[in-house]
Amino acid sequence: MKLRKSLAAILLTATFSSAALSGCGVGEASVAEAIESATPVPVGTATPFRADINATYAASASIVSDADAPVTARVAGEVIEIFVEEGDRVKKGQLLARLDGERLRLEMLSAKANLERAQKEYQRNADLIKRGLISAAMFEGLAFDVDSLQATYDLKRLNYDYSSIRATIAGVVSAREIKPGETLTVGQVTFRITETSELLAYLQIPQAELAKFTEGHPATVKVASMPNTHFVASIIRISPTIDTRNGTFRATASIDNSEGKLAPGMFGRFSIAYEKHADALLIPAHALLDEDQETSVYVVNDGTVTKRVITVGIVEDGRVEILDGLREDEQVVVVGHAGLRDGSKVLASSADRSLFAG
Repeated sequence: MKLRKSLAAILLTATFSSAALSGCGVGEASVAEAIESATPVPVGTATPFRADINATYAASASIVSDADAPVTARVAGEVIEIFVEEGDRVKKGQLLARLDGERLRLEMLSAKANLERAQKEYQRNADLIKRGLISAAMFEGLAFDVDSLQATYDLKRLNYDYSSIRATIAGVVSAREIKPGETLTVGQVTFRITETSELLAYLQIPQAELAKFTEGHPATVKVASMPNTHFVASIIRISPTIDTRNGTFRATASIDNSEGKLAPGMFGRFSIAYEKHADALLIPAHALLDEDQETSVYVVNDGTVTKRVITVGIVEDGRVEILDGLREDEQVVVVGHAGLRDGSKVLASSADRSLFAG
């Protein structure tokens, strides 16, 4: 009997102790929540502003030159002088190197002498044919001789001119393939000239995206060696046919490289602006909250925040267009979203304006 009373007392004591502990925990949680809700959360805010924004399409491609020409030797000979080096800008027809053309010069002079002799013979017989002293067939033969010797002389003179190697296009010497004293053969590459003031890139556009593009659309391009620099480009051609291998169309982008900072062979990341919204209402993209298939922001009013569902449009360079749900005079939380709930008290301060750009 005594044992049963002792067990009952122990159980009763344990029950009261558990209830007391449980009550104490609930009280502490309630106090913590009250303190948390009463303490303002520091946040950074910004006011929406108006500016132009572009809908863009991203693509990547290697940068190439449309004017890249090898300069070949048109006659054989020994290199005796070189006048340019890699990196030099040259004009079309500028002298690049000279071969030993003495033999060609002498052949040209011999052909010239033969031509002059034939021309004088033809002129002497011009009076004789008028007086009927020579036959017409003989005089025609002299005329044919002059024409033949003229062609021979022109060919010899051309070969001699080819001993001076000249630029076939204007541009930058991208490679020198010869050395002084080297004996060249006909067709051997001597230099390579590349025009780099305007470069190209061939972009592959999926069929589903093609309707967005037309010739003249502006674009920008970035390269790995200069990640913070944007270079101006534009779409100049769109192929009318589809590549059956991958189902894409080819769009040709022209890149302004007048400052010479880009080089053929670089890999470019392009952003093509295919639609422009002028004077759009914008906020930083990282102010957005994407939850439950809705896009919202926290709006500050009298030290508290309200979660507001909004409708967005174009997103570009860290900025997003607001189509509905926000006014220009409202303050939006852009820094310090963590821990905020609808109705949270906040201590707001203006965020850095650079947050509006990506």
